[in-house]
Amino acid sequence: MSSRYLLRRIGQAVIVLFAAYTASFLLLNALPGDGVMIKFENPEMGLSDEQIANLREYYGADVPLPYRYVHSLMGTLRGDFGYSIENSVPVRERIAAAAPQTLQLSGLAFLLALVIAWTVALGAYFAKGSWLRNTISSIPSLFVSIPTFWLGVMLIQIVSFELGLVPVIGGTPWQRLILPVITLAIPISAPMAQIILRTFDQVRRRPFIQVVEAKGASRWWMLTRHTARNSVLPILTISGLIFAELLSGSVVTETVFNRNGLGGLTNKAVQSQDLPMMQAIVIIAATTFVLINLVVDLLYPVLDPRLRTRSTPLSGPLTASPDDVEAETVAAQPVLTGSEA
Repeated sequence: MSSRYLLRRIGQAVIVLFAAYTASFLLLNALPGDGVMIKFENPEMGLSDEQIANLREYYGADVPLPYRYVHSLMGTLRGDFGYSIENSVPVRERIAAAAPQTLQLSGLAFLLALVIAWTVALGAYFAKGSWLRNTISSIPSLFVSIPTFWLGVMLIQIVSFELGLVPVIGGTPWQRLILPVITLAIPISAPMAQIILRTFDQVRRRPFIQVVEAKGASRWWMLTRHTARNSVLPILTISGLIFAELLSGSVVTETVFNRNGLGGLTNKAVQSQDLPMMQAIVIIAATTFVLINLVVDLLYPVLDPRLRTRSTPLSGPLTASPDDVEAETVAAQPVLTGSEA
Protein backbone atom coordinates (compact mmCIF):
# COMPACT_ATOMS: atom_id res chain seq x y z
CA MET A 1 0.00 0.00 0.00
CA SER A 2 1.57 3.27 -1.13
CA SER A 3 1.69 6.38 1.03
CA ARG A 4 -0.04 8.28 -1.76
CA TYR A 5 -2.98 5.89 -1.64
CA LEU A 6 -3.18 6.18 2.16
CA LEU A 7 -3.05 9.98 2.10
CA ARG A 8 -5.71 10.14 -0.59
CA ARG A 9 -8.09 8.00 1.44
CA ILE A 10 -7.48 10.05 4.59
CA GLY A 11 -8.01 13.25 2.58
CA GLN A 12 -11.33 11.93 1.30
CA ALA A 13 -12.38 11.13 4.86
CA VAL A 14 -11.55 14.66 6.02
CA ILE A 15 -13.53 16.19 3.14
CA VAL A 16 -16.55 14.01 3.92
CA LEU A 17 -16.45 15.01 7.59
CA PHE A 18 -16.15 18.71 6.73
CA ALA A 19 -19.09 18.46 4.31
CA ALA A 20 -21.17 16.57 6.89
CA TYR A 21 -20.44 19.18 9.55
CA THR A 22 -21.31 22.11 7.27
CA ALA A 23 -24.51 20.52 5.96
CA SER A 24 -25.73 19.55 9.43
CA PHE A 25 -24.95 22.99 10.83
CA LEU A 26 -26.88 24.80 8.10
CA LEU A 27 -29.85 22.43 8.24
CA LEU A 28 -30.14 22.50 12.02
CA ASN A 29 -29.93 26.29 12.15
CA ALA A 30 -32.57 26.57 9.43
CA LEU A 31 -35.16 25.03 11.77
CA PRO A 32 -37.84 27.51 12.95
CA GLY A 33 -37.25 28.80 16.47
CA ASP A 34 -34.48 27.49 18.68
CA GLY A 35 -33.98 25.53 21.87
CA VAL A 36 -33.62 28.66 23.99
CA MET A 37 -37.04 29.92 22.94
CA ILE A 38 -38.65 26.50 23.44
CA LYS A 39 -37.25 26.05 26.93
CA PHE A 40 -37.25 29.52 28.48
CA GLU A 41 -40.26 31.26 26.91
CA ASN A 42 -42.61 29.04 28.88
CA PRO A 43 -44.84 31.41 30.91
CA GLU A 44 -44.62 29.06 33.89
CA MET A 45 -40.92 29.91 34.25
CA GLY A 46 -41.76 33.60 34.79
CA LEU A 47 -38.70 34.96 32.94
CA SER A 48 -38.72 38.51 31.64
CA ASP A 49 -37.79 39.49 28.08
CA GLU A 50 -34.46 40.84 29.33
CA GLN A 51 -33.63 37.58 31.07
CA ILE A 52 -34.50 35.59 27.95
CA ALA A 53 -32.30 37.93 25.88
CA ASN A 54 -29.43 37.35 28.31
CA LEU A 55 -29.91 33.60 28.00
CA ARG A 56 -29.89 33.83 24.21
CA GLU A 57 -26.65 35.78 24.41
CA TYR A 58 -25.17 33.17 26.81
CA TYR A 59 -25.94 30.32 24.42
CA GLY A 60 -24.87 32.34 21.36
CA ALA A 61 -28.29 32.15 19.74
CA ASP A 62 -28.40 35.84 18.76
CA VAL A 63 -25.03 36.15 16.98
CA PRO A 64 -24.75 36.10 13.16
CA LEU A 65 -24.76 32.69 11.49
CA PRO A 66 -21.24 32.93 9.97
CA TYR A 67 -19.76 33.75 13.38
CA ARG A 68 -21.63 30.86 14.98
CA TYR A 69 -20.36 28.53 12.27
CA VAL A 70 -16.71 29.46 12.71
CA HIS A 71 -16.97 29.46 16.52
CA SER A 72 -18.71 26.07 16.53
CA LEU A 73 -16.22 24.58 14.05
CA MET A 74 -13.21 25.70 16.08
CA GLY A 75 -14.77 24.32 19.24
CA THR A 76 -15.54 20.99 17.55
CA LEU A 77 -11.92 20.67 16.40
CA ARG A 78 -10.90 21.08 20.07
CA GLY A 79 -13.50 18.54 21.21
CA ASP A 80 -15.71 21.27 22.73
CA PHE A 81 -19.31 21.00 21.52
CA GLY A 82 -20.64 23.76 23.74
CA TYR A 83 -23.39 23.51 26.38
CA SER A 84 -26.62 21.59 26.21
CA ILE A 85 -29.60 23.93 26.20
CA GLU A 86 -31.78 21.31 27.88
CA ASN A 87 -29.51 20.69 30.91
CA SER A 88 -27.01 23.59 30.82
CA VAL A 89 -24.09 21.15 31.10
CA PRO A 90 -21.24 20.56 28.61
CA VAL A 91 -22.40 18.45 25.68
CA ARG A 92 -19.31 16.26 25.77
CA GLU A 93 -20.04 15.29 29.39
CA ARG A 94 -23.51 14.03 28.48
CA ILE A 95 -22.15 12.19 25.44
CA ALA A 96 -19.35 10.63 27.49
CA ALA A 97 -21.93 9.35 29.97
CA ALA A 98 -24.25 7.95 27.28
CA ALA A 99 -21.73 6.53 24.81
CA PRO A 100 -20.76 3.39 26.81
CA GLN A 101 -24.43 2.29 26.89
CA THR A 102 -24.74 2.57 23.11
CA LEU A 103 -21.36 0.97 22.43
CA GLN A 104 -22.28 -2.00 24.61
CA LEU A 105 -25.66 -2.42 22.92
CA SER A 106 -24.28 -1.94 19.40
CA GLY A 107 -21.33 -4.28 19.91
CA LEU A 108 -23.44 -7.13 21.27
CA ALA A 109 -26.12 -6.61 18.60
CA PHE A 110 -23.50 -6.69 15.87
CA LEU A 111 -22.01 -9.95 17.16
CA LEU A 112 -25.47 -11.54 17.42
CA ALA A 113 -26.32 -10.32 13.92
CA LEU A 114 -23.16 -11.99 12.59
CA VAL A 115 -24.15 -15.26 14.26
CA ILE A 116 -27.69 -15.09 12.82
CA ALA A 117 -26.45 -14.15 9.33
CA TRP A 118 -23.87 -16.95 9.17
CA THR A 119 -26.35 -19.47 10.58
CA VAL A 120 -28.88 -18.63 7.84
CA ALA A 121 -26.21 -18.62 5.12
CA LEU A 122 -24.70 -21.94 6.17
CA GLY A 123 -28.14 -23.47 6.58
CA ALA A 124 -28.99 -22.54 2.99
CA TYR A 125 -25.54 -23.64 1.77
CA PHE A 126 -25.82 -27.13 3.20
CA ALA A 127 -29.57 -27.55 2.70
CA LYS A 128 -30.57 -30.59 0.65
CA GLY A 129 -33.38 -29.84 -1.72
CA SER A 130 -34.22 -26.60 -3.50
CA TRP A 131 -37.42 -26.02 -1.49
CA LEU A 132 -35.53 -26.06 1.82
CA ARG A 133 -32.76 -23.88 0.43
CA ASN A 134 -35.25 -21.35 -0.91
CA THR A 135 -37.15 -21.32 2.39
CA ILE A 136 -34.02 -20.60 4.39
CA SER A 137 -32.85 -18.02 1.85
CA SER A 138 -36.13 -16.10 2.28
CA ILE A 139 -35.54 -15.56 6.01
CA PRO A 140 -33.44 -12.37 5.51
CA SER A 141 -36.27 -10.82 3.47
CA LEU A 142 -38.60 -11.43 6.42
CA PHE A 143 -36.13 -9.96 8.92
CA VAL A 144 -35.49 -6.79 6.92
CA SER A 145 -39.25 -6.10 6.61
CA ILE A 146 -39.87 -6.16 10.38
CA PRO A 147 -40.10 -2.62 11.86
CA THR A 148 -37.68 -2.22 14.75
CA PHE A 149 -40.16 -0.50 17.07
CA TRP A 150 -42.80 -3.21 16.41
CA LEU A 151 -40.30 -5.98 17.09
CA GLY A 152 -39.26 -4.35 20.36
CA VAL A 153 -42.84 -3.93 21.54
CA MET A 154 -43.70 -7.54 20.60
CA LEU A 155 -40.65 -8.89 22.46
CA ILE A 156 -41.61 -6.92 25.56
CA GLN A 157 -45.21 -8.10 25.38
CA ILE A 158 -44.50 -11.78 24.68
CA VAL A 159 -41.12 -12.55 26.23
CA SER A 160 -41.40 -10.29 29.26
CA PHE A 161 -45.09 -9.85 30.09
CA GLU A 162 -46.64 -13.08 28.77
CA LEU A 163 -43.85 -15.59 29.37
CA GLY A 164 -41.99 -13.74 32.13
CA LEU A 165 -38.61 -14.93 30.82
CA VAL A 166 -36.75 -11.61 30.79
CA PRO A 167 -37.59 -8.67 33.10
CA VAL A 168 -38.00 -5.27 31.49
CA ILE A 169 -38.17 -3.40 34.79
CA GLY A 170 -35.55 -4.30 37.34
CA GLY A 171 -33.25 -7.24 36.80
CA THR A 172 -29.51 -7.18 36.30
CA PRO A 173 -27.85 -4.93 33.68
CA TRP A 174 -27.19 -7.98 31.50
CA GLN A 175 -30.82 -9.08 31.70
CA ARG A 176 -31.94 -5.63 30.61
CA LEU A 177 -29.68 -5.96 27.55
CA ILE A 178 -31.18 -9.18 26.18
CA LEU A 179 -34.30 -7.82 24.50
CA PRO A 180 -32.70 -4.62 23.11
CA VAL A 181 -29.82 -6.63 21.64
CA ILE A 182 -32.23 -9.05 19.93
CA THR A 183 -34.39 -6.16 18.68
CA LEU A 184 -31.41 -4.41 17.12
CA ALA A 185 -29.67 -7.56 15.83
CA ILE A 186 -32.49 -9.17 13.84
CA PRO A 187 -33.04 -6.36 11.27
CA ILE A 188 -29.31 -5.73 10.70
CA SER A 189 -28.61 -9.44 10.27
CA ALA A 190 -30.77 -9.46 7.12
CA PRO A 191 -28.43 -7.54 4.75
CA MET A 192 -25.45 -9.48 6.11
CA ALA A 193 -27.15 -12.80 5.37
CA GLN A 194 -28.24 -11.62 1.92
CA ILE A 195 -24.70 -10.58 0.97
CA ILE A 196 -23.24 -13.86 2.28
CA LEU A 197 -25.83 -15.93 0.40
CA ARG A 198 -25.34 -13.97 -2.80
CA THR A 199 -21.57 -14.16 -2.59
CA PHE A 200 -21.64 -17.89 -1.88
CA ASP A 201 -23.83 -18.44 -4.95
CA GLN A 202 -21.56 -16.32 -7.15
CA VAL A 203 -18.40 -18.08 -6.00
CA ARG A 204 -19.98 -21.53 -6.41
CA ARG A 205 -20.68 -20.76 -10.09
CA ARG A 206 -17.02 -20.05 -10.81
CA PRO A 207 -15.22 -22.55 -13.10
CA PHE A 208 -12.61 -23.53 -10.52
CA ILE A 209 -15.36 -24.50 -8.05
CA GLN A 210 -17.03 -26.64 -10.69
CA VAL A 211 -13.72 -28.39 -11.33
CA VAL A 212 -13.31 -29.10 -7.61
CA GLU A 213 -16.88 -30.45 -7.41
CA ALA A 214 -16.21 -32.72 -10.40
CA LYS A 215 -13.22 -34.18 -8.57
CA GLY A 216 -15.42 -35.21 -5.66
CA ALA A 217 -14.57 -32.57 -3.04
CA SER A 218 -17.09 -32.24 -0.23
CA ARG A 219 -19.14 -29.08 0.31
CA TRP A 220 -17.46 -28.45 3.67
CA TRP A 221 -14.02 -28.69 2.06
CA MET A 222 -15.02 -26.24 -0.68
CA LEU A 223 -16.56 -23.88 1.87
CA THR A 224 -13.54 -23.71 4.16
CA ARG A 225 -10.87 -23.76 1.46
CA HIS A 226 -12.39 -21.62 -1.29
CA THR A 227 -15.93 -20.28 -0.99
CA ALA A 228 -15.60 -18.56 2.39
CA ARG A 229 -12.12 -17.24 1.63
CA ASN A 230 -13.25 -15.68 -1.65
CA SER A 231 -16.24 -14.11 0.11
CA VAL A 232 -14.27 -12.18 2.72
CA LEU A 233 -14.13 -8.78 1.01
CA PRO A 234 -17.86 -8.26 0.25
CA ILE A 235 -18.76 -9.57 3.70
CA LEU A 236 -16.24 -7.18 5.28
CA THR A 237 -17.73 -4.33 3.25
CA ILE A 238 -21.32 -4.88 4.35
CA SER A 239 -20.24 -5.52 7.95
CA GLY A 240 -18.42 -2.19 8.08
CA LEU A 241 -21.39 -0.32 6.64
CA ILE A 242 -23.86 -1.93 9.03
CA PHE A 243 -21.72 -1.41 12.12
CA ALA A 244 -21.30 2.25 11.22
CA GLU A 245 -25.08 2.63 10.89
CA LEU A 246 -25.89 1.04 14.23
CA LEU A 247 -26.20 4.47 15.88
CA SER A 248 -29.28 5.31 13.81
CA GLY A 249 -30.80 1.94 14.69
CA SER A 250 -30.10 2.47 18.37
CA VAL A 251 -32.29 5.60 18.42
CA VAL A 252 -35.49 3.57 18.03
CA THR A 253 -34.31 0.64 20.15
CA GLU A 254 -33.15 2.76 23.08
CA THR A 255 -36.35 4.78 22.94
CA VAL A 256 -38.53 1.66 23.07
CA PHE A 257 -36.57 0.19 25.99
CA ASN A 258 -35.93 3.56 27.70
CA ARG A 259 -32.15 3.21 27.68
CA ASN A 260 -29.91 6.18 28.47
CA GLY A 261 -27.62 5.87 25.47
CA LEU A 262 -26.86 8.05 22.48
CA GLY A 263 -30.11 6.97 20.87
CA GLY A 264 -32.17 8.16 23.81
CA LEU A 265 -30.05 11.31 23.98
CA THR A 266 -30.79 11.99 20.31
CA ASN A 267 -34.53 11.59 20.85
CA LYS A 268 -34.53 14.05 23.75
CA ALA A 269 -32.37 16.55 21.84
CA VAL A 270 -34.77 16.52 18.87
CA GLN A 271 -37.79 17.01 21.10
CA SER A 272 -36.23 20.00 22.89
CA GLN A 273 -34.47 21.27 19.73
CA ASP A 274 -31.15 21.23 21.56
CA LEU A 275 -28.98 22.32 18.62
CA PRO A 276 -25.55 21.87 20.26
CA MET A 277 -26.46 18.34 21.28
CA MET A 278 -27.90 17.45 17.87
CA GLN A 279 -24.85 18.90 16.12
CA ALA A 280 -22.49 16.88 18.30
CA ILE A 281 -24.40 13.63 17.73
CA VAL A 282 -24.42 14.17 13.96
CA ILE A 283 -20.65 14.74 13.96
CA ILE A 284 -20.04 11.68 16.12
CA ALA A 285 -22.20 9.54 13.83
CA ALA A 286 -20.49 10.87 10.70
CA THR A 287 -17.02 10.40 12.21
CA THR A 288 -17.84 6.84 13.23
CA PHE A 289 -19.17 6.03 9.76
CA VAL A 290 -16.16 7.53 7.95
CA LEU A 291 -13.53 5.98 10.24
CA ILE A 292 -15.02 2.48 10.05
CA ASN A 293 -15.26 2.66 6.27
CA LEU A 294 -11.70 3.99 6.08
CA VAL A 295 -10.46 1.07 8.17
CA VAL A 296 -12.38 -1.40 6.00
CA ASP A 297 -10.97 0.22 2.87
CA LEU A 298 -7.41 -0.03 4.17
CA LEU A 299 -7.93 -3.68 5.13
CA TYR A 300 -8.58 -4.72 1.52
CA PRO A 301 -4.87 -4.89 0.56
CA VAL A 302 -4.14 -6.77 3.78
CA LEU A 303 -6.71 -9.47 3.00
CA ASP A 304 -5.99 -9.71 -0.74
CA PRO A 305 -2.27 -9.54 -1.68
CA ARG A 306 -3.15 -8.80 -5.32
CA LEU A 307 -4.47 -5.38 -4.26
CA ARG A 308 -1.06 -4.57 -2.74
CA THR A 309 0.73 -5.17 -6.03
CA ARG A 310 -1.53 -3.07 -8.25
CA SER A 311 0.38 -0.48 -10.24
CA THR A 312 -2.30 2.12 -9.49
CA PRO A 313 -4.43 2.53 -6.38
CA LEU A 314 -8.07 1.57 -6.44
CA SER A 315 -10.38 4.28 -7.68
CA GLY A 316 -13.97 4.96 -6.80
CA PRO A 317 -15.79 5.61 -3.53
CA LEU A 318 -14.35 5.14 -0.09
CA THR A 319 -15.93 1.68 0.16
CA ALA A 320 -16.29 -0.46 -2.95
CA SER A 321 -19.55 -2.17 -3.77
CA PRO A 322 -19.91 -5.86 -2.92
CA ASP A 323 -20.14 -6.81 -6.62
CA ASP A 324 -16.90 -4.99 -7.47
CA VAL A 325 -15.07 -6.45 -4.52
CA GLU A 326 -16.32 -9.96 -5.26
CA ALA A 327 -15.31 -9.68 -8.91
CA GLU A 328 -11.81 -8.52 -7.95
CA THR A 329 -11.48 -11.34 -5.46
CA VAL A 330 -12.48 -14.30 -7.59
CA ALA A 331 -11.42 -13.21 -11.07
CA ALA A 332 -7.86 -14.45 -10.78
CA GLN A 333 -8.60 -17.65 -8.82
CA PRO A 334 -6.51 -20.45 -10.40
CA VAL A 335 -7.88 -23.85 -11.33
CA LEU A 336 -6.69 -26.41 -8.83
CA THR A 337 -4.74 -29.49 -9.66
CA GLY A 338 -5.86 -32.97 -8.73
CA SER A 339 -3.52 -33.14 -5.75
CA GLU A 340 -4.97 -29.92 -4.33
CA ALA A 341 -8.50 -31.25 -4.61
